[in-house]
Amino acid sequence: MEEFKPITTQDEFDAVIGERLKRERETLAKKYGDYDDLKNKVADYEKQIGQMTRAAEDSAKKYAGYEKDLADLQAKVKGYETASVKTRIAHETGLPYELAERLRGEEEADIRKDAEALAKMVGGQTRKAAPPLRDTEPAGDGKKAAMRAFSAQLAGEE
Repeated sequence: MEEFKPITTQDEFDAVIGERLKRERETLAKKYGDYDDLKNKVADYEKQIGQMTRAAEDSAKKYAGYEKDLADLQAKVKGYETASVKTRIAHETGLPYELAERLRGEEEADIRKDAEALAKMVGGQTRKAAPPLRDTEPAGDGKKAAMRAFSAQLAGEE
């Protein structure tokens, strides 16, 4: 070990402190040498975060009403499907189409039950078949009707 030597002048003190400061600076340079690089990376990341945040906010504004619109459209589709089922069941149970809207229930089985109950209450009235657009039955006795039909064909009326 070295023997202790007291510092008596300012130059000696500066030399001893200078070495100690030099060693401390080297230690800090090793420890925090990449500080500038890290600082630049943090600045870049903050910039990217800002851009992504703005993009997310813009997307949120753009698509804000889509969930409501989707819910409205799904409700409409469900209404159309229910109306279609009610019309079909009214036809199958012999109810007039005017009563199809009065049928109740969410599921097909419930609507069918209601339709059957309503059909019983109506008294078994069934829809009349629509008359044909053109009378295809021959009028009068068979021989005269056949002659009329034949002459109409010859004349090109049919």
